[in-house]
Amino acid sequence: MKKVAIIMGSDSDMPVVSKAFDKLDAYGVPYEVHVFSAHRTPIEAKEFTEKAEENGFGVIIAAAGMAAHLAGAVAANTTLPVIGIPVKGGAIDGLDALLATVQMPTGIPVATVAINGAGNAVILAVQILAISDKELSDKLKADRQFNRERILAKNAEITAKYSKN
Repeated sequence: MKKVAIIMGSDSDMPVVSKAFDKLDAYGVPYEVHVFSAHRTPIEAKEFTEKAEENGFGVIIAAAGMAAHLAGAVAANTTLPVIGIPVKGGAIDGLDALLATVQMPTGIPVATVAINGAGNAVILAVQILAISDKELSDKLKADRQFNRERILAKNAEITAKYSKN
């Protein structure tokens, strides 16, 4: 099975990124976690990214706040799918990171999830890997069914408690 690389621009992104670990563990997907800055360690970020495919990675998740150039810098150096997590913070509370992550030039796409959206980044990464892995695909389908049943149970509970006929 291909691995997922999780790269954060700073260790201050750990509270957001760490939410991805349990989800990846639940799906049984191997991963590595690194801190590489697009601005402070550009050579190391580039070297890691250029070798990611040959090192067994299938998807890269890149989390960064503020200027949030990490996902774009990573995507510029690989043809692997890159998923950006804009991290909340700074003067405009993550909007700057969202815009920096999502506004990529033609030819260098970055799939972008919500601000602090590590959970959806993992699900998207697993969906990408599941294209060629039936076991992962089955786990995703089971999770969807579990969530459906959970919501329907809540619906029945709320309807019974608050509806007046």
